[in-house]
Amino acid sequence: MGKHAVIFGAGNVGRGFLGQLFAESGYEVVFVDVDEPLLAALNARRAYTIRLVDNDWAEEVIVSPVRALHAGDTEAVAQALAAATIAATAVGVRALPHIAPLVAAGIAQKFQVSGFRFQVAEATAVSKPETFEPETWNPLNIIVCENLKDAATTFRRMVSEHLPTAQGDTWLQHVGFVDTVIGRMVPPPTAEMRARDPSLIVVEPYKVLPVDRRGFAGPIPEIVGLEPRDNFAAYTASKLYIHNCGHAMLGYLGYGRGHEYGYQALEDTAIRPLLEAALAESRAGIVAAHGVDAVWLQAHAADIVRRFGNRALGDTVFRLARDPLRKLAPEDRLVGAARLAERAGVTPQALSWGIAAGFSFDDEHDPLAVTLQQRIAAEGLDSVLAEVSGIQPDEPLAAMVRERYRQLREARSEG
Repeated sequence: MGKHAVIFGAGNVGRGFLGQLFAESGYEVVFVDVDEPLLAALNARRAYTIRLVDNDWAEEVIVSPVRALHAGDTEAVAQALAAATIAATAVGVRALPHIAPLVAAGIAQKFQVSGFRFQVAEATAVSKPETFEPETWNPLNIIVCENLKDAATTFRRMVSEHLPTAQGDTWLQHVGFVDTVIGRMVPPPTAEMRARDPSLIVVEPYKVLPVDRRGFAGPIPEIVGLEPRDNFAAYTASKLYIHNCGHAMLGYLGYGRGHEYGYQALEDTAIRPLLEAALAESRAGIVAAHGVDAVWLQAHAADIVRRFGNRALGDTVFRLARDPLRKLAPEDRLVGAARLAERAGVTPQALSWGIAAGFSFDDEHDPLAVTLQQRIAAEGLDSVLAEVSGIQPDEPLAAMVRERYRQLREARSEG
């Protein structure tokens, strides 16, 4: 029997990143999704194409062997997971509760197949293993690739709710739930791309997957690009307050300046200095909060900004800006970065421009942006700032955001 990896979600991250890493590491990749045309395309070819692109070159990579299962086929999914030693989720935060029962079913089947047996006392719910030797059994590790703080802990709790009370806690001692941060940029395929080939996906060449070393059960598997790290909170902060923060700055300020693509916003001489200043404020906060090396973090941020300029990805301002209610939350990419800067004694002057631009985002194609603007119109900016971002009206940050917001609205009306 060969090695199998199960990926819940065959979208941008699952197909555009994880599938490549697992396949290059010698695994057969089993995708679990609900997109029937995509599942059919993957099963017909038992492979798919990734197009790596940069400004100066492009390369197509065939990812194989793969197969795909519909998430509605609980038995088949459970069997696949029971046979696997590595799995990942890349379904989006809102879908995690829907796949938790599938993962629980796979875990239960894995232990039953392995010969893990329990005796349960009738009078109590106490269980004890009867014939289980951990050193002879391959644990399951699940890399949780979701844009959520403490995603692995959260998903572990969701899965535990669908396991038998007596056995579940013991089983989960031998299942790793691993936090990670996804750095590869993978814009959604266009309608034209899907019409030609539903499985084709365009990505940047970046191929590093940092993971929290502490989350694994048993030996850490050897997977291409996998980089186990300590002090993982620092890497999470870097992803959120450098990478995601930078994207949000380009998205919101770029929208206000009429740009279609993120790289156009990056090249705008009115935006680029604000981006650089905002990331400097974020870096100061991260260094103070997590004790990371400032020189390393500056080089890391510079590399991310360089990658933002990848025109071939066609990453849109709309994608970078959409869902402002989430992206303007108190601990998210902009406000969270501003709070870290404040705690480090740095005034978030540039970050306040990004926050103000976020509250100005009114693209009618984003229902959440429409909702945000309706709330501002009905309640006033101060009230919505407090409710959405936790920025109180009497704070210095609120005063900065109010002034930036006024300037941005005036500039829009004059333009």
